[in-house]
Amino acid sequence: MLKPQASGSCNLAACLPPIKGFLETSFIDWPGKLCAILFVGGCNFRCPFCHNHPLVLAPEGMATIAFAEIMSRLAARRNWLAGVCISGGEPTLSPGLPTMIARLKAEGWAVKLDTNGTRPEVLAQLLDDNLLDMVAMDVKTVLVQEKYERCAGCRVDLGAIRQSMDLLSHSGIPHEFRMTIAPTLHTEEDVVAWAKQFDRVRSRLTLQNFNPKTTLDVLFEKEQGFAPEIFSRLADMVAGKDTGQI
Repeated sequence: MLKPQASGSCNLAACLPPIKGFLETSFIDWPGKLCAILFVGGCNFRCPFCHNHPLVLAPEGMATIAFAEIMSRLAARRNWLAGVCISGGEPTLSPGLPTMIARLKAEGWAVKLDTNGTRPEVLAQLLDDNLLDMVAMDVKTVLVQEKYERCAGCRVDLGAIRQSMDLLSHSGIPHEFRMTIAPTLHTEEDVVAWAKQFDRVRSRLTLQNFNPKTTLDVLFEKEQGFAPEIFSRLADMVAGKDTGQI
């Protein structure tokens, strides 16, 4: 069980995930809501196109923001923020994640989680405990071992990915599956096959175009995303605006 720890069981700061970044307002991270974002350090993937690679490779070198400071800054924005998004890195790696979410929920905040889906047991418990209001899961590509590991930059348990996909599809809460696409990693056929993995009646699907501004693998900084007209067509198809090709 991954129940939030009792307040007297440990020092609160030691129990909570290390918060390495805080964005006070975002219009794009929670569809239809203005939210704040907490960035948690550490990740079990090494996606070559990752933009948050300092959180992945060297979170210990980044300053940790005190949770009390976060709560104070959130309270000052209560009148216009609709919720809090917890992103990373990979938040589910942190044992204190349920405790942090429970504290946010106790203060009346709706909570969205960003995850790569590699820890379905954590996701299942958070859902069972009604700690999540929305989840965005990055599904890197079609569920083919070689393709997935190329996108993730490491070994991947596809069974865990499938389990997390199934949990969210049947969770009853708003959720989305999203994929960042890069021409060197994804073909148009991959995008079509990716979309077919989901029940689009139950789940929102989103594509993101690769941006080479800063990447974990510096070689990807020399790459380009899909041409705008190609990406727009693929994004419309995935979003269900052009269902003839799926």
